[in-house]
Amino acid sequence: MRVAALSDIHGNLAALEAVVADLEREDVDGIVVVGDTISGPWPVEALELVASLGADVICGNADREVVMRSDRFGQLAPWCAARLGEECLERARQWPLTIELEVEGIGRVLACHSTPASDEPIYTQITPERELLELLGEVESDVVLCGHTHMQYDRLLSTGLRVVNPGSVGMPYEGRRGAYWALLGPDVDFRRTEYDVEGAVAAMRELDAPLSDEQLQLLLEPLDPETATAEFESLRGA
Repeated sequence: MRVAALSDIHGNLAALEAVVADLEREDVDGIVVVGDTISGPWPVEALELVASLGADVICGNADREVVMRSDRFGQLAPWCAARLGEECLERARQWPLTIELEVEGIGRVLACHSTPASDEPIYTQITPERELLELLGEVESDVVLCGHTHMQYDRLLSTGLRVVNPGSVGMPYEGRRGAYWALLGPDVDFRRTEYDVEGAVAAMRELDAPLSDEQLQLLLEPLDPETATAEFESLRGA
């Protein structure tokens, strides 16, 4: 079984469409979306495209904020919820916190947005192993597939547990423009798909979406992994 892992699309339809075009040239048996799909400029279109792929979709923290119509992080979540409407919101409410997969060459994969118990904890590829294991809890799988921090990495812990982040389709922190994702099986194959970022940002500016100039600038000039990692670790209190 070969699985495409996508995460943190954040309603960036142009990025998602470019990845889908790449997927059409790949031999994959399934697609898993590791959360944060509908919080962004094109929530309905992103939801419908993911559904059309027959993907297994996990609920991320930003998805949950949309479903709750929360204004905790500003007006984007309520704005997205209004566009989605009750039928689409109900579909998103059904997304689980975790999904289990069996991938040839990798083994048992537990997919979650952050940890199996919560979509919110922050950790990175340099988080001390003891703290990371405490966050993840007891995991019987061979691999934890996570998203949340928008950076690709593949980390093997001393326990034998492998933690893989496919990166972000919609807002990567890789120091380079593009849509980032991964193929799982028989190993982890990180991918980057190019798309017209400037055109996408121009189209976003024409919407009435409550997107800040800072958010849009991050698409044009993505944070590099070192800077993003340091910022996330500081948020953890490290």
